[in-house]
Amino acid sequence: MLVKPDFLSWTLQIMDFRKRGSSAKTQITDMNGNEPNPGDLIEIFRKGYKHWAVYVGEGYVVHFLGPEGSISSSSTINLPIGKNNVLKQKLLEVVSTDEWTINNLHDQEKQPRPPEVIVNEAHKLVGTTRSYNVVNYNCEHFATELRYGNAESEQVEEAVKVTLGVTGLSITVGVLIVAFLVWKTQRSSSN
Repeated sequence: MLVKPDFLSWTLQIMDFRKRGSSAKTQITDMNGNEPNPGDLIEIFRKGYKHWAVYVGEGYVVHFLGPEGSISSSSTINLPIGKNNVLKQKLLEVVSTDEWTINNLHDQEKQPRPPEVIVNEAHKLVGTTRSYNVVNYNCEHFATELRYGNAESEQVEEAVKVTLGVTGLSITVGVLIVAFLVWKTQRSSSN
């Protein structure tokens, strides 16, 4: 049986970790080499959207999934979603093979709540069910609400801007076509 070098390397790392004992701290860094602090927002780059979580320390995040777990990586699909959709999991399990970064996106204009408040509230919500709505209350709303005290989603805001832009352009083109047809009809009638 041929063993891939990646798997062999991973197995050796696990064995080395076990030799050192489970008390050894594994450093967790994002794609920029930064280590998260409790209360930080974690942005995970999925295919076609971003998933958000709140780092609560010791390698764990609290995050909010849709009722079917559909807004998740393959690593979280088999969780007991029917019982709850606010979960505490290892950050690296939630990230799976996707890239991620620390993104406290509103810190420039808003005062974040103290880390201990963010973490305590996040822990209180673990195992609860919240009403998920991709537009009105999604994983980003959940994470920003914990950090700043109010729910916002830049993904939704950007999608609305794009939709309004496309709709506005479509209406403008439609009006121009109708105006052209009316003008052409009037011109044909007067000849």
